[in-house]
Amino acid sequence: MPRFFIRKEQISDGIVHIVGDDAHHIARSLRMAVGEHITVCDMQRSEYDCVLTEFIDDTKVLARILSERSMDTEPPFIAHLYQALPKGDKLDTIIQKAVECGVTTITPFESERCIVRCKPDQEEKKTQRRSRIAAEAAKQSGRGCLPEVNPTISYAAALEQAKGADIPLFCYEGDATVPLRSVLREKLASLPAGQLPTVSIMIGSEGGFSVDEASAAAQEGFLMVGLGKRILRTETASGFVLSCLVYELEL
Repeated sequence: MPRFFIRKEQISDGIVHIVGDDAHHIARSLRMAVGEHITVCDMQRSEYDCVLTEFIDDTKVLARILSERSMDTEPPFIAHLYQALPKGDKLDTIIQKAVECGVTTITPFESERCIVRCKPDQEEKKTQRRSRIAAEAAKQSGRGCLPEVNPTISYAAALEQAKGADIPLFCYEGDATVPLRSVLREKLASLPAGQLPTVSIMIGSEGGFSVDEASAAAQEGFLMVGLGKRILRTETASGFVLSCLVYELEL
């Protein structure tokens, strides 16, 4: 059944108002008709079975809610991924797989060893495309919330944003790291029962982080974690960490 994400305010008196690209997709690409069924998610962990009731040209489609239920596909954590810009189209893959693994937000950033650099005149277009990749992955994997992809920021800004999480992880291959499993179990055990933990995950580019960058992160209170005895590619690391979170908290 086709799946769409809306804002809660698009629901009024049991009717869902679907507008913009989604309405065009229903009317033109899918060629759906009145009486057909869709699934709608309100991005607040609720989903609705709906029947299409009216097409208002290509810009608005109305659907009546038949039933509502709480989502059970969202993970029991809030994960913010901060990914140093990788080469080529690797970020597309990283976004797709991170969404499938339960990420909440994805924020690219520039670090010292990034080969690719942000081009301000292209950033808006790239962010829109990356957001579409996240949306498609969310629909395919049955997510109840639509993960947000943010514009590229600086390394300093990434540190400032990420350090406020309950569990701020800095994935590093250098010395003085602690195994991820140990960090997760210790920190999760220290949180109040029933609290939805927030986790920030900082991943370097192909060349990893510099010593100075790692030092700055440690001074800001990040947990310096290792990801095992093997070296992971940058496009593998975030999915690995998210999978570990899912194992600890969900499986």
